[in-house]
Amino acid sequence: MTIRTRFAPSPTGYLHVGGARTALFSWLYARKHGGAFILRIEDTDLERSTAESVNAILEGMTWLGLEYDEGPFFQTHRFDRYKEVIQNLLKEGNAYHCYCSKERLDVLRAEQMARKEKPRYDGHCRHWGAEPPPGVTPVVRFKNPLDGAVVVEDMIHGRVVFQNCELDDLIIARSDGSPTYNFTVVVDDMDMRVTHVIRGDDHLNNTPRQINMLAALGATPPVYAHVPMILGHDGSRLSKRHGAVSVMQYREDGFLPEALLNYLVRLGWSHGDKEIFSIEEMIEMFDINDVHSSAAAFNPEKLLWLNQHYIKSSDPEHIAHHLSWHLGRLGIDPASGPDLHEVIKVQRERAKTLSEMAANSVFFYRDFEIYDEKAAAKHLKAESLPVLQALRDALFGLADWVPATIHGVVHQVAEAHGLNLGKLAQPLRVVVTGRDVSPPIDQTLALLGRDRTLKRLDRGLKYFHEKEGVPASAISSPKAGRESKS
Repeated sequence: MTIRTRFAPSPTGYLHVGGARTALFSWLYARKHGGAFILRIEDTDLERSTAESVNAILEGMTWLGLEYDEGPFFQTHRFDRYKEVIQNLLKEGNAYHCYCSKERLDVLRAEQMARKEKPRYDGHCRHWGAEPPPGVTPVVRFKNPLDGAVVVEDMIHGRVVFQNCELDDLIIARSDGSPTYNFTVVVDDMDMRVTHVIRGDDHLNNTPRQINMLAALGATPPVYAHVPMILGHDGSRLSKRHGAVSVMQYREDGFLPEALLNYLVRLGWSHGDKEIFSIEEMIEMFDINDVHSSAAAFNPEKLLWLNQHYIKSSDPEHIAHHLSWHLGRLGIDPASGPDLHEVIKVQRERAKTLSEMAANSVFFYRDFEIYDEKAAAKHLKAESLPVLQALRDALFGLADWVPATIHGVVHQVAEAHGLNLGKLAQPLRVVVTGRDVSPPIDQTLALLGRDRTLKRLDRGLKYFHEKEGVPASAISSPKAGRESKS
């Protein structure tokens, strides 16, 4: 048997972390067993379904790398098929028209609740033999078995038994002829030959109804696995304040897709004490039978830790693919400055997210307007002028613009002025980056390049002239000399 799983979101909003985890589990199960992963868009809720939500789902799946083998299939494209199956159910006596008015159903519900009974349809039209009442457009109900039980052998929750007497006759077509969710799911799973349904456990109560409909259609039900919900770190229902945001928001916030996948796979599943999983290891080690039956708690700090791990350990070329997008959002063309791979190498130890890395790397590619106020007040003082001027002159004559020789020059100038390296490095750092935090100063200057470094040093010396009233004649900036790329 070829394993066939599906992910079937409704396009009434973005792809959130709960849906992404369900998609991941379904994808991993198919990949582990050499099966097929199907994407189905359940868009029968015409009032709430939007093209924007469809795009958000597709974009999220693409960013996560959860490629599907078949689809996307849209339920709204299959209405003729649903009508055909409904007509067959009516013909074979497994469904019937219901003419009950909303008022009758409201009264029935109120009476049942007053008797502390579970509200359910009473089968009033199940054996309708009279002429249809004039002016009433009926719904269609599935004729659920009246006795016996439905046994669900769930891969996560184990055996779950539902008594048929507790299930009412579900509406499968509305009065306007449009099919309902539980019915379309059944037809789709049957037609698409789905063997394993992995979905949220909020659908567990729908399962016996769907199994009964599949039996009436002569189809073998798939194997079910109902994944527990994700809670916030405080044990309450997951919300935006806990991290229940669009998957694409995580991209905007600077997370790597593999970090989010690694985090999601560990929400309710474990493999010994292992925390870090490559995609290949997830496929090899993941087993839906080992998913816990209790709810998992979302921990944003753990996700951030994982993201930092991947930033530090991933190939710079891979990081560059994602970081360039963040730089582009800041209006920066990565080709306008130093090699992005080299920037990543010096920045990755001090960034937890790619958005943070991008913001911290702007100075490599674009001149800044002003110095950070606190950094300038602390480090750009009058006594720094002579040593910065001497350093500017020494760097101008430097033949080999690489970290080692730059370090040697900075060290020599500091020593000549009776300073330790840090006393020169900090004002130099503020002058060339606009702030007091950057990679090691020799690596920073090497990546900035000779021309850009000297230009910013000149600007810094001018800053001292304007701020401290230093005579302009005190600022000497040799112009002659070799030109080099910045």
